[in-house]
Amino acid sequence: MTVLVRSTDAEVLEASGVTLLADTPATGGHLTSHRSIFKPGKEGAPPHLHKEASELFFVLNGSLRVLTGEDLITLHHGDFLVVPPNTAHAFEAAGTTDAEVLFVLTHAKPRFDYYRLLEGVYRGETDPAELAATSDLYDNHYVNSPAWTSR
Repeated sequence: MTVLVRSTDAEVLEASGVTLLADTPATGGHLTSHRSIFKPGKEGAPPHLHKEASELFFVLNGSLRVLTGEDLITLHHGDFLVVPPNTAHAFEAAGTTDAEVLFVLTHAKPRFDYYRLLEGVYRGETDPAELAATSDLYDNHYVNSPAWTSR
């Protein structure tokens, strides 16, 4: 199955900086992908894990600070990272410029509605507690991480 998403056709969620590219229904269940732009000092995602999905990060521009397990690493332009299932991770822009990242989740559940819900949180229209209530639905399980908290 060939999937083509023209940049002019991609759904852009302005408040969260997310561009939705392809979700699992369009890819025959193989993957979901989006691009995100993070402003300096803006947390991209708090510590969480996916029980089923692997998450791939490819830094298109800028730098991204990433928690993977208990390790903090910084990814730079052109760096590629795969976080396997059941591994706590979090991320945020590092440095003084925007971080632009391509994300791909494999063996993932459909996630576009999760990002739309998150957009509502960014806009102040949705209670953040609604995200936690969708953990199993979107395979996005929030966890505590002393390593992330103490960064």
